[in-house]
Amino acid sequence: MLNLTFLKTIQGDLPLPAFLPDATQAVVRTIDSRDIKESGIQSLMVNVIHLSNHPGISVIKKHGGIHQFMSWDGPIFSDSGGFQVFSLIKNSPKMGSVTNRGFIYRLEKGGKKRTLTPEKSIQKQFQIGADVMFCLDYCTHPDAADDENLQRKSVEITIHWAERCRQEFDRQLENVKNPQKRPLLFAVIQGGNSRELRKMCFESLFEIGFDGYGFGGWPVDKNGILMEAVELVAEFVPSQFPLHGLGIGKPENIVKAFKMGFTLFDCVLPTRDARHRRLYVFNDKIENLNLYETGKDFYKYHYIHDNKFVRDTKTVDPYCDCFCCQYYSRAYLHHLLKIEEPLVNRLATIHNLRFYSQLMKKLQEINKSPQNTQKDTEKK
Repeated sequence: MLNLTFLKTIQGDLPLPAFLPDATQAVVRTIDSRDIKESGIQSLMVNVIHLSNHPGISVIKKHGGIHQFMSWDGPIFSDSGGFQVFSLIKNSPKMGSVTNRGFIYRLEKGGKKRTLTPEKSIQKQFQIGADVMFCLDYCTHPDAADDENLQRKSVEITIHWAERCRQEFDRQLENVKNPQKRPLLFAVIQGGNSRELRKMCFESLFEIGFDGYGFGGWPVDKNGILMEAVELVAEFVPSQFPLHGLGIGKPENIVKAFKMGFTLFDCVLPTRDARHRRLYVFNDKIENLNLYETGKDFYKYHYIHDNKFVRDTKTVDPYCDCFCCQYYSRAYLHHLLKIEEPLVNRLATIHNLRFYSQLMKKLQEINKSPQNTQKDTEKK
């Protein structure tokens, strides 16, 4: 387990572990930056490919960068866009291809041909002013996790692209006048289910040198259970580096991955679930929960569309202090849903993000505990 308790960024120290809601297109859907901050969330994840498409990098630059554009003064992580392009190509092979140089793709049939190279990805991330950037990597589909040849190709390309990303990153740093305003660069570890390839990928990336590392590929199986490869990656990465569980979002999986050594997480799950009427509720006061012993039994869901909430005067979670739970009942949210009032999405999203920020605060306390530091020393 890591004893790294914060990540130093341009925007200040980010307590670890941290959960980053996906603000893919410079917005966490249905809520604004004030709602996010009041929910206790301190950092966000954007996607440079989606932002390139709309509103466009030039629009963001005109505002002075992504922080000013979306009115957010906390750390912003930027996804390289490689996963999105890969998904596009996987779903429709005619839409593009992957080469040693980079991705070639079209956003729509008959649309303009575009290229995404490691250099372009880093340039775009600098142009929007991200605090933590990710190298372009070559992801594979989970069905191919045991395909040795394809995974080896994925690792080789990922390493090659990471080296080019590092070179472009260093070139861009020459234009950064204040060394204290230096962003961070993370690399992504690929390798499917192969221990050998995961180790090979990390060791090559480590030799190049990065500020942190992320898990590459699908972290969960079709049942939502963490893959063994997640623990493999945590085993290889030294404890002084931040480790990002890209795509890890279920509360019980966050706890499991944290115990392995991950301290950064991002996922669409809590905000998407809010829009699908699924609200997270702790089974007890957060301070009373022993997350190491309860497994996934430390929380449950309320499906606010259920008719049992028609006359329920209780708040969503009696232990929650979010805006939604301070002022509104379960019956009121059920009512908003029945009359198709969009306000229900905002209130539900605020609540779910508060659940996640409370979970992170609990894990941060564990991360700072003397017992945890001792365990980390033993691991070293």
